[in-house]
Amino acid sequence: MEIKTAIILAGGFGTRLQTVVNDVPKPMAPINGIPFLSYQLNYLKHYGIDTVILSVGYLHEKITSFYKNEFNGLKLSYVVEDEPLGTGGGIRKAMELCKDVEALALNGDSFFDIDLHKFQQYHEFKNASFSLALRKVENASRYGCIEIENNNRITSFQEKSDTPEAGSINAGVYILDRKLFLQHTPAYTKFSIEKDFFEKEIPVLPIYGFEFDGYFIDIGIPEDYTKAQHDLKGSKYN
Repeated sequence: MEIKTAIILAGGFGTRLQTVVNDVPKPMAPINGIPFLSYQLNYLKHYGIDTVILSVGYLHEKITSFYKNEFNGLKLSYVVEDEPLGTGGGIRKAMELCKDVEALALNGDSFFDIDLHKFQQYHEFKNASFSLALRKVENASRYGCIEIENNNRITSFQEKSDTPEAGSINAGVYILDRKLFLQHTPAYTKFSIEKDFFEKEIPVLPIYGFEFDGYFIDIGIPEDYTKAQHDLKGSKYN
């Protein structure tokens, strides 16, 4: 069954980006005059998503007043984090609005241009409950590495380090089993989906990682925000 619902985490403060963008939430940061979030929404539409639930917090009125309940044919709804809930808590709150068996989840401040149909095919082939899209990078020290077995099952999450080295990173795009995720996570609680859920549950739940080599950008730091202005010029998703 094709995934039709996506959750976008759009509630962060964007502390490291405040020097260049401070009047809108990070996902609304303009890239060539277009909010970064619009690129993501157009990307999801391209792959057949029809419903997007946004988990919003900091300056959330800027997002809700701009997009309202529809964008380019996508149905939009919102959950507001009155207190920051972290990546896990934000996704969980949004998941309570989801009516589908599975949902896609994305970070609102990064963009990974992968074939979502292939991602779902890999997920189904492995009969996974949870899948992470991984990206091989030359310097994984800023993110921390993920180790996988030959069958793509994730075995460990390595911490961030001061030593630059190549590795596979969590690129912030997930396929999640709604029922299992709600069962295995606390309600109305701040938690990290990586540290407090994936890392703890890898011995118990079938959690898989699949490497893709698509374009990846995280606009969380000023240098990469500037880089995105150039990289996304003429993008098919603008």
